Amino acid sequence: MSARPSISRREFLGLSGLIVSFAALPLPLASAESSQQTQLPTAHKPVASDEVDGFLAIDRHGNISVFSGKVDLGTGVRTAITQIVAEELDVPIARVSVIEGDTLLTPDQGPTYGSLSIQNGGTQIRQAAATARRALIRQAAKQLHLEESELTVERGVIKAAHGTRSVSYGDLIGGRTFALSIDKDAPLKDPATYTVVGRSQPRLDIPDKVTGRFTYMHDFRVTGMVHGRVVRPPAIGATLLAVNEDSVKHLPGFIKVVQQRNFLAVVAETEWGAITAAQQLEAKWSDWQGLPDENKLWDYVRSTRITKEDVTSDRGDVEAALAKSAQRLSATYDFAIHTHGSIGPSCAVASFEGGRLTCWSASQATHNLRQQLALMLGIPDADVRVIYIAGSGCYGRNGHEDAAADASLLAHAVGRPVRVQWMRADEHGWDPKGPPTLIDMQAGVDAGGNVTGWYSQFYGPEGVAGRVKLVAADLADLPHEMEMSPGGIINGTAIPYMFPNVKTVAHRLATTPFRPSWIRAPGRMQSAFANEAFLDEIAVATRTDPFELRQRSLANDHRAIEVLERLARLSNWQKRTFNGHAAGGTVTGRGMAFVKYEVYRTYVGMVTTVEIVRATGVIKAKHFAVVQDCGQVINPDGVRNQIEGNVVQTVSRTLLERVRYDRSHVTSIDWLTYPILTFPDVPDIDIELIDRPQEKPWGVGEPSSAIVSAAICNAVFDAIGVRLRSVPFLPEKTLAAINGRRS
Repeated sequence: MSARPSISRREFLGLSGLIVSFAALPLPLASAESSQQTQLPTAHKPVASDEVDGFLAIDRHGNISVFSGKVDLGTGVRTAITQIVAEELDVPIARVSVIEGDTLLTPDQGPTYGSLSIQNGGTQIRQAAATARRALIRQAAKQLHLEESELTVERGVIKAAHGTRSVSYGDLIGGRTFALSIDKDAPLKDPATYTVVGRSQPRLDIPDKVTGRFTYMHDFRVTGMVHGRVVRPPAIGATLLAVNEDSVKHLPGFIKVVQQRNFLAVVAETEWGAITAAQQLEAKWSDWQGLPDENKLWDYVRSTRITKEDVTSDRGDVEAALAKSAQRLSATYDFAIHTHGSIGPSCAVASFEGGRLTCWSASQATHNLRQQLALMLGIPDADVRVIYIAGSGCYGRNGHEDAAADASLLAHAVGRPVRVQWMRADEHGWDPKGPPTLIDMQAGVDAGGNVTGWYSQFYGPEGVAGRVKLVAADLADLPHEMEMSPGGIINGTAIPYMFPNVKTVAHRLATTPFRPSWIRAPGRMQSAFANEAFLDEIAVATRTDPFELRQRSLANDHRAIEVLERLARLSNWQKRTFNGHAAGGTVTGRGMAFVKYEVYRTYVGMVTTVEIVRATGVIKAKHFAVVQDCGQVINPDGVRNQIEGNVVQTVSRTLLERVRYDRSHVTSIDWLTYPILTFPDVPDIDIELIDRPQEKPWGVGEPSSAIVSAAICNAVFDAIGVRLRSVPFLPEKTLAAINGRRS
């Protein structure tokens, strides 16, 4: 670690009359990989999100470091951000490196969630690059004694449009700071001149992942590191009554038993030593059976106290419209408790030295985690540094932060760097869950088949947010929570369809069986399932083709209409005839769904083809056609990756996944009891992207996942004439529906 240079903020930000000033403070420059795998110098570096230096540094060779508070969770964000900066600064992609989620070096751009990494985070970085480009051109004009209009930029060199005079970025600022605020009015490049953005760029992370060179969190090591394992209570709410430390002191490499209230862990020199000690440590726990009866889950949800109601849309008089309707429809949908099911269990390394904590974590919210760890240990935020290293799966707040808390408590207790690697039972049993969700739907239809009223009620927990309780701190009875916001789970309850009378309400529940957390498209997946499946029920009841019903209900939203028209062509949609359902032992059906994500961004239309074996009730999703309009497309190949991943994961969640539990703890703690989709059942996927270079980019990490469940539901009805309203669509549910029992 290098010493911090003596420089005041006033000196750093001083502008002596120039458009841009260059301070003499050298900044660290490192590749994205090294920034995550080594300790970078702690020289003061601005991390403010309104300063160019918060996001960008240029070395003497003209190489550019980008400091991103948003992280790449395997979604291709690093590649897209690299493209954005390379484009805006006119440099080759190979000259741009992205440092992600290091609280010492990167601005706090908020957690990586909600499909906002490019829409918000990338836009901030683009504006920083545009501000830097303009400042560099102005400085070059002075140095070359030319007008700015006489200059062009090529591969990081600013040159005269006519003549030989030129100066490189490295010569202008290499190794120094901009000391410049981001100008929201700094002109962006004309998309018509783009050579990098909008073109498919191979993902920068894939080669090392394919060849085994990539460093995941699980591969990370530091000198002097030891290993910890937490001994979990046999019941979620159990109290630790007694511990026999002598039961493990004889084991080779044993270091210490760490106990604080109900937090119990062992530390050993080797990972296997820690595993063995955790298995052999004798501990006595109280009994606890506080979970609701799994077989009565939906009764439990409906009876839970409502703490508040969010009315997310209210147009016209729904109650009057429903009362006067010629036909009234109603249905209830439910969506099971899901675990994240990360293929690689959560892992973290922590080092506590000189009163300061450094934690390496795959957290998607390193700045939030920093605050929680500081609060837990009772130290200032400034004495905690969290460094992002990619984990194996995330797509929501899984166990990464909890493993970080485990490692931090143990490092604090033993005074050495500690690595904590969760095991499968930890991951499935103790990560926070996607909460159970219940949705009641009602609609009124007039004699002409027009929808006159739409009323939906969404039941979900109040406290789904990024600052989920840290299980280690909770067990140890240590402070760690900040005020929790309601999160984005209600953002998908409103609908884009312009029915004359609409009311959508989110009932926020006081409690939920397990710690609630985001899982991809949280709330939006559940509400889109109900919204789009119920709209299909209306189409059936009014004998209207589902494409036509959506088109005429979207008013003058030309982008939505274009998505649907392209989808009809891509899928070769045949107008629904309502002539009955196919006979035979194995039948196929097609269903469609649409979303305008959060009713203001990213349009997605989807048609799926399913195959159902009547005798067994097994459903297989065979094919998806997807059309998406997310505005400006940064990396078409990356967007396709995201859509494919969304579809595959959500097929798994729709057909297979649910958390099982008894009155004490989760019982689905392995891949047999919590199965996920396997390679033979991955569907074929055709994708068409609508690129709008002149529009702002919207998110792609969640929207296409939101409507998979509804599309499958609607395809099942098309095939066998029964409506499955309870996710997952297990074979026994399908058979029950076929046999006329509740689905």
